[in-house]
Amino acid sequence: MGVAGMAAGPVAAHGNVFTGEGAHAPIWASQILFVAAWFGYLFGAIRKRPEPLRRALFHMAMLVAGMALFGPFDDMAGSSTAWHMVQHMLLITVVAPLAVLARPLPQWRACAGPAVDVVWRAAQRLTRRPMACALLHAAAIWTWHAPGPYMAAVLSNGWHVLEHASFLFTGWLFWWSVLRPGMAGAIQATLALLFTVMHTGLLGALLTFAPAVLYAGESRELWDQQLAGLVMWIPGGAVYLLAAAWVGFGWLGNRESRPDSSRPDHSGSPT
Repeated sequence: MGVAGMAAGPVAAHGNVFTGEGAHAPIWASQILFVAAWFGYLFGAIRKRPEPLRRALFHMAMLVAGMALFGPFDDMAGSSTAWHMVQHMLLITVVAPLAVLARPLPQWRACAGPAVDVVWRAAQRLTRRPMACALLHAAAIWTWHAPGPYMAAVLSNGWHVLEHASFLFTGWLFWWSVLRPGMAGAIQATLALLFTVMHTGLLGALLTFAPAVLYAGESRELWDQQLAGLVMWIPGGAVYLLAAAWVGFGWLGNRESRPDSSRPDHSGSPT
């Protein structure tokens, strides 16, 4: 969740931006949140030491988030629909799952105190329903790739920050629900991943085969939009498929390793 709240926005919105007073406030806020989340984790790790692998995964998530949201990479995303899609897919299919696997909440709690428990408990309740999280994530993806909201994010710092925040937050919930579902939720998690493969593949196909440019003002080249669709369709879909296979095969392996509950228990222990 931390990456969702802290790395929510880019250094600058793509294309034209509002020039009025306070236009850059969302940019500064996103930068402050990004730095605060990273340093908060570092300070929390002094009191609550994470496992080395999880520490490495967290720093990897932050580095990828910084690369996607700040500096030259974001500038390239501002002039190309394809690079813009790469930016989105990095946030959704790389940063969000890495943040889930890193499990940084104990370190943030050690830094911020029990105040974060309210957020953690609310998120935990929601992540027990993988399909609900998948639908919420799908709503964010489809909303922000519709021409109107997409161009609003291109032209406004505030909408742009909100776009990336929604991708990261719903992505964090989604990946938490499918990567840490427990035995009882493994089937639901697999179905949620397959549902995500299908709807992102459909959106990618729509962008790839659209007869005209959908996002007027960003990229006038149809081939650039088609490449953006392929980025979502193929590499993005591959990530979800691999995750579905991992969750599904893990569930089958655990099921086979458990004793057959259909056989009678003659151990003499009470039921």
